[in-house]
Amino acid sequence: MRAHELPHITADILARLRARAPRVHCITNSVAQTFTANTLLAAGAIPSMTLSAGEIGAFVSRADALLVNLGTFDEERRAATAAALDVVGERRTPWVLDPVFIDRSEPRAEYAKSLVAQNPDAIRLNGAEFTALGGAEPDDAALTRFALDTLAVVALTGTVDRIADGAQLVSIENGHPLMARVTAMGCAASALVAAFLAIESDACTATAAALLAFGVAGGVAGERASGPGSFPAALLDALYALDKHTLGEKARVT
Repeated sequence: MRAHELPHITADILARLRARAPRVHCITNSVAQTFTANTLLAAGAIPSMTLSAGEIGAFVSRADALLVNLGTFDEERRAATAAALDVVGERRTPWVLDPVFIDRSEPRAEYAKSLVAQNPDAIRLNGAEFTALGGAEPDDAALTRFALDTLAVVALTGTVDRIADGAQLVSIENGHPLMARVTAMGCAASALVAAFLAIESDACTATAAALLAFGVAGGVAGERASGPGSFPAALLDALYALDKHTLGEKARVT
């Protein structure tokens, strides 16, 4: 995948996603559930969010991808995660790990490390979380080593998103400062990665494309919103309307 090709690739994956409407099951932060579900719907995917031990196996068995987000670190979600990963392992369903706040809690960090051992297709996290999980500062070399060690695509998001799979490194400079002023943006981005993984078999391509789509939509939303209150709605509208022309015009990828 060459950087200049990513906008075109993203448009293609997004078109396939809208045509297929994949199901994405999300075990996620309690404050993020509504926005995460609406992000998936705006992109063209179908979300499900149940945590019930008696139901989650059936939901995940029908899903095309899974998100495991550690933002709410409670017993119910840990039990749901165990049940979901059993199904994912049997069906080889793609899944994304979002190890939220593991830099603030040793139990979270240890739990996240145990999940990494269960072979997520992609891991989306910030710099502090990467250091807690990978034991190093998140420079390009560390990202590459971690991707090789885990066999997962590593997506380090922030002002610049960096995506590594051990063989290639992609940098995306899209987005908007208001994304840091609204809760659940990272959680929703991780869910979108899962949706793209349901459509695209190359995990690095899927991850980079999802983050480009989310970043471009965020930039467009920032041009229209008057503040953090109107920004989430503007982002959903921008993601819903996102097309090849906008991706080509707005993408900043190296």
